[in-house]
Amino acid sequence: MFRGFYTAASGMIAQQRRTEILSNNMSNANTPGYKADQSSLRAFPEMLLQRMDKVSVPARKKLNLPFEPRIGALNTGVYVQETMPNFTQGDLRETGLKTDAALFDVNMPVNEDTGQRGMVFFKIQAQDGIQRYTRNGNFTLDAAGFMTTASGHYVLDPAGNRIQLTSEHIAIDENGQITEDGTPAGRIGVAFAENPNLLIKEGDGLFRLENGELPDAAARNDVQFRMQQGFLEGSNTDAARTMTDMMSAYRTFEANQKVLTAYDRSMEKAANEVGRVN
Repeated sequence: MFRGFYTAASGMIAQQRRTEILSNNMSNANTPGYKADQSSLRAFPEMLLQRMDKVSVPARKKLNLPFEPRIGALNTGVYVQETMPNFTQGDLRETGLKTDAALFDVNMPVNEDTGQRGMVFFKIQAQDGIQRYTRNGNFTLDAAGFMTTASGHYVLDPAGNRIQLTSEHIAIDENGQITEDGTPAGRIGVAFAENPNLLIKEGDGLFRLENGELPDAAARNDVQFRMQQGFLEGSNTDAARTMTDMMSAYRTFEANQKVLTAYDRSMEKAANEVGRVN
């Protein structure tokens, strides 16, 4: 009976966590460069139940041999095993702003170990000085003329230096080269992740590598991308699919709640009626 409480409760906790992930995806449906999170549920190890019994063997001297008939397997609940971002390309949306830029994956090599295509990211320097990566190209200029993200993180060039400009009247070509009045003024750094699943997701649409830094995308001949000025990559959240998954998670949570209530009523009857002495 108590195992039933734990099994139903674990299902409710897993669906609650799944609902939180889906709600966060829905709230970022219009966030540029956002990569929706995907959750995977996994069952706890099953337990094999057997009944301890004895079997009498007909003989002159009666023999009782131990016998354990199999009852069956007992599930012990589920849990959210991991959460991984979905790194598919989002739709490009035109903004008309000269400081906005969007990355478009033209040809990305496939990772032999995972079978997944690599991905390119803008190079960003966070407040702690450590390099971060993002697909959100909603850039602007601060008071000193440095190109930054909307959150104030510095945009870096291929060498890892900050990009400083004199005005927002710039032109960005498909390779990330920045020109002011026809004069080269810098280049937006683009990093390549051979296995994007190794990146750790942070807030503000940023990713980081646990150890080291990603290599420059321009250094690899098999990596082809295009940068589009005046555009932003939209979120890859599928609003309709997310709403359907949220309803499914809610119904599953509700079903586990009803099972938990049924177990509670059974325990109440066992305590108050079955054990009553008339």
